[in-house]
Amino acid sequence: MATEYSFDISSKVDRQELTNALDAVRKEVENRFDFKGSPVTIDLEKDTLNLEAQDEMKLKQLIDVIQSKLVKRNISLKAFKFGPFESNVSGKFKCKTEIQSGLNQEQCKKITKIIKESKLKVQSRIQEDQVRVTGKDRDELQAIIRMIKEANFDFDTSFSNYR
Repeated sequence: MATEYSFDISSKVDRQELTNALDAVRKEVENRFDFKGSPVTIDLEKDTLNLEAQDEMKLKQLIDVIQSKLVKRNISLKAFKFGPFESNVSGKFKCKTEIQSGLNQEQCKKITKIIKESKLKVQSRIQEDQVRVTGKDRDELQAIIRMIKEANFDFDTSFSNYR
């Protein structure tokens, strides 16, 4: 039986879980005493999250609340790149956060390099914003998954389409 097994390594944030986490953040911010009377906005766009608060301390607290809710929903914090704080004319502080969607070429090359260095009998191919790993032995594919998880990259990795 010469069947091939495969899986994909990519970086995708579950949008529904992210929306649920941000809804929980909004509810908590409405009820917290330290946020009373200060407007806070959280705007989710396609690949960015725009945060706005009255001062720098409240913006830091908002980011802390967001991170705690993301962790509770099993969303990797590595998928979020919080930008610098910017102050506008009205005195409000803003922070633009990038949400990682897919892997770039450099990240794909790092993953394929680790796979090749493992000397396991698997093949890896870069397909746009993900890496497909194929092999004849399921145990070797699971070993690759373990290695990628243990590599502790500075970017988010997720595994899908395991067949």
